[in-house]
Amino acid sequence: MRITTDRRDVDLSTVDLFDPMLYSDGDPHPIWTVMRETAPLHRQTLKDGRSFASVTRYADACKVLGDSKAFTSERGSLLEQLGHGDAAAGQMLVSTDAPRHTALRRPLQKAMTPRALAASADRVRAAARRVLETTDGDLAKSAFEFPMTFTGALMGLPEADWTDLVQWTSMAAAPDDPAFRIGSRGATLAIAHHELFSYFATQAKERPLGDDSLLDILSTMDADGAPLIEAEIVYNCYSLLLGANATTPHAFTGTVLALLDHPDQLEAARRDPSLVNSLVEEGLRWTSPANSFLRHAVDDIELSGGLVKAGEPVAVWVGSANRDPEAFEDPFRFDIRRTPNRHITFGFGPHYCLGAHLARMALRALFTEFLETVEHIELDGPVGHTRSNFVAGISTMPVRIKS
Repeated sequence: MRITTDRRDVDLSTVDLFDPMLYSDGDPHPIWTVMRETAPLHRQTLKDGRSFASVTRYADACKVLGDSKAFTSERGSLLEQLGHGDAAAGQMLVSTDAPRHTALRRPLQKAMTPRALAASADRVRAAARRVLETTDGDLAKSAFEFPMTFTGALMGLPEADWTDLVQWTSMAAAPDDPAFRIGSRGATLAIAHHELFSYFATQAKERPLGDDSLLDILSTMDADGAPLIEAEIVYNCYSLLLGANATTPHAFTGTVLALLDHPDQLEAARRDPSLVNSLVEEGLRWTSPANSFLRHAVDDIELSGGLVKAGEPVAVWVGSANRDPEAFEDPFRFDIRRTPNRHITFGFGPHYCLGAHLARMALRALFTEFLETVEHIELDGPVGHTRSNFVAGISTMPVRIKS
């Protein structure tokens, strides 16, 4: 997604926030700026009659994402599910509310704490090194492979399968993007879901247990005193892998692009390696790779822009909330020393990203390697932005690197 600071006149009646091409070929930031200022609760009706409300302010985003009693995840958590519901409701973490959500999340959370993940630090650092060593002209292509090299190991998935899993999750996350699309978007999604669900069903049935992997935990855990059924295991494997593969690479490439656009910040990071942590946090805010989340109001509820009616779908635009001047001073300034930096890139409230610690570890490793080994980097062609209303990312990023 392009990130601009210009303030333009926008006719909100002509805006189509649902259109994935807005995020690949257009520029949503001027639109979001106008929405935050004049229409913080904006409504749009699609040609087929489906409609949804949008929130763009930080406070409203936190309210919608943070209150699962007022805004349910069980009728779809992605804008693409608008009007269709979610077959995994009540079974998959991202589409389940408390108390079931809590029961599913607790055993997995123990495996994703910083202490539990410390054993993976060397693997993550080695994977980061390979990204920069194996980049053959396209940084985005190399970055796509990165999360799988440690997430696959954490999940207990055979390395021989990782390339296919990266492809299938990319297709599921951005079925409109030419880099991943096979035929129609519907066919792309159908293929991706069929391959992923079949794969995880086979893994759940046939792989030996006892390796303490995430798949092992899902296969043996009790939730509310009962083991998970096969569908729950499959859906949550899918969700874990999609979350890792669909966002971490884009946070990296998008932050590198920001550093190229702000050479003073790149030089500051080179001079002071202690800035890596805050560089990662500012990169996460800046890129906001999970572009939107969907919720449905349980009852009538007031937000800053007006009343949301019971049952109404509400899209939360994370990239806009992370540019709200009420929450971030000079929000269109890329500042690796920014503090405080309470971005909501990983969500907010009970559905806060389960893999946030892992993503931060991975990005710290990537930028540590980047700052230590890359002497010079420059673009070698146009950047291709991901065609998706869910993922704000980069599909192609041709570069020349000197180490």
